[in-house]
Amino acid sequence: MANSPQARKRIRRNNTRAEINGARMSRIRSHVKRVEAAVEAGDKDAAQAALKEAQPEMQRGVARGVMHKNTVARKMSRLSKRVAAL
Repeated sequence: MANSPQARKRIRRNNTRAEINGARMSRIRSHVKRVEAAVEAGDKDAAQAALKEAQPEMQRGVARGVMHKNTVARKMSRLSKRVAAL
């Protein structure tokens, strides 16, 4: 158990951030799944719309430090390629 006030505060802060970051990651995953579901269904318009919504969410994850920028770049590239192939 943390003894110093700084360590106690750090624990509180880490728990809060973990909750926020977990929600953010969940939202990003949901957007990606919508794109993948539209691609599987073969619905190009829905896939393009879902991709357009997913991109800013993923970039926001990078800006907030939840995801690495190369990871997002790779995922966006793969999703874009799948949507374009429809």
